[in-house]
Amino acid sequence: MTITLYENFRALFYAPFYAAVALGCYKDQGLDVRLEASDAPLPIPEAGADGIWWGGPMRCLVGRDRDPACRLVSFCEVVTRDPFFLIGPEPRADFAMSDLEGRSIGTVSEVPTPWMCLQDDIRRAGLDPGSFARTADRSMAENVAAFRARELDVIQVFEPFVTQLLNDGAGHIWYASASRGATSYTTLLANRHTLDARRAELLAMSRAIHEMQIWLTKSDAGDIVATIQPYFPELDGMVLTTCISRYQSLGIWGANLLLPEAGFERLRGALLSGGLIGTGASYADCVDQDLAAEAMTG
Repeated sequence: MTITLYENFRALFYAPFYAAVALGCYKDQGLDVRLEASDAPLPIPEAGADGIWWGGPMRCLVGRDRDPACRLVSFCEVVTRDPFFLIGPEPRADFAMSDLEGRSIGTVSEVPTPWMCLQDDIRRAGLDPGSFARTADRSMAENVAAFRARELDVIQVFEPFVTQLLNDGAGHIWYASASRGATSYTTLLANRHTLDARRAELLAMSRAIHEMQIWLTKSDAGDIVATIQPYFPELDGMVLTTCISRYQSLGIWGANLLLPEAGFERLRGALLSGGLIGTGASYADCVDQDLAAEAMTG
């Protein structure tokens, strides 16, 4: 049985998805899973589209906000905490959101969720994110270059940019967004008709993901890097190991397939407060927990 799994973009916090392929977890379940790049990270899959994606429940919420007929569903959570960081020019162990006031900030433009979550953190600190001097239209790589040139005071990035800046002494971690706690970030996604029509295959796929999770919780960073290194040939092994170890210490990867309602609601609240969505569909509409529960017991 062949399943096309669409990858939005290559990122280290997606390491579990690459590990599932590299470890042969899908083959163990009798599946032929083929990774393909999607056209772009942002578009919401069309209501009639087949295939499986990985991405955030954000897509389910935005899809329903744009089109009430959208039936995109999240199942099998893999990334359960926010993998992004704020990097500043000097150490700041006692960082508070108020430290961003009066500074130029470069935020993620590639996808909306990182800024939506950060602006919600800022609001919860009693501040107005709209009052900050924010550059919102450049890539993370461009912001890193501007930060190194001290044209930006603070930048929002993920790994490996964090480790590379720290290794060079060019920046310091001010805020790890994972520290806010559960924020549902990456799951498998399918349209409801696909979920129903191919349920047996997607149950096998869920079991494969859980097999990977069991391995992941028992593995050290070196083992994980040895498994996923072919997906990141441009990165030095020591850099990769530091990145993976940092993500492990922050607990960004879930130990099971279940998507906690608290993590979904934190994400939903951020998208509402940031204006990305106007209403906000319910957890029950956007999440299928049955596959995950069955996969972990069968």
